[in-house]
Amino acid sequence: MNPSETYLSPGKKLRICWEQAPVVIPGVFNPLVARMAEQLGFRAIYLSGGALSAGTGVPDVGLLSLTDFVTEASKITQITHLPLLCDADTGFGDVLNVERTVHLMIRAGVAGIHLEDQEMPKRCGHLSGKSLVAPQAMAAKVKAAAQSRTDKEFVIIARTDARGVNGFDDAVARANLYLEAGADAIFPEALASKEEFAEFSRRVQAPLLANMTEFGKSPLLTQQELADLGYKMVLYPLSAFRVAMRAAETALQAIFRDGHQKNLLPTMQTRAELYDLLQYSDFEARDRHYFE
Repeated sequence: MNPSETYLSPGKKLRICWEQAPVVIPGVFNPLVARMAEQLGFRAIYLSGGALSAGTGVPDVGLLSLTDFVTEASKITQITHLPLLCDADTGFGDVLNVERTVHLMIRAGVAGIHLEDQEMPKRCGHLSGKSLVAPQAMAAKVKAAAQSRTDKEFVIIARTDARGVNGFDDAVARANLYLEAGADAIFPEALASKEEFAEFSRRVQAPLLANMTEFGKSPLLTQQELADLGYKMVLYPLSAFRVAMRAAETALQAIFRDGHQKNLLPTMQTRAELYDLLQYSDFEARDRHYFE
């Protein structure tokens, strides 16, 4: 992150990122992972509803509230300068609820949100059993989001799940309708081939987000392939979460099996590394300063 960008609004930072496309956006499942992403050089981060739900112990079917999302987003934005894109499910209600969602996300320091056109109860975008709201109903939500934002740089991304429900052509038609309603970018969920990613880019003239989630319906294309196809944002919503969960499972198995954790030490973040990430010495220095 360029130091001068620190003083820009979060939404403006995200817009700058995708102008230097493609911007790689990893999902971060807690604030410390967000700080890690910043230290590693990422330029934007993402809060996934799937990860937030799973970390709470429930499936991603719309059980968490707007308050749950805003609370977690606030924790993340407090410790990183990176712009945070946040999943906002279906907007947590109808158009007036969408207005409130936008207001609270802006107050939480979020750079932008994506809204999806599923009916409740919503489903993971790569699973069957989804149903969609009417295109006009989703367009009204997008319009409410765009017109109610107090920071005009705040990013509104419209996600359409139509590819897996009504087919590719409906996804394209809905995307263009949502752009007319005021969306800044489009998130086409669950495209099924590289050719579909290419065709969608040809038929929808807007900043596009590609979701490279694992074990889903979309092929795992490289960042360069997506850049060549015209995509501005590449999302990895659950990659770090899935790896962390597997690592936790492996560690617990070893402790249960072996009766100790000694063999796990080479795979662990050390105390010193954790304290560096936490900026522990800075807290100690400030603590001492006030008694001088």
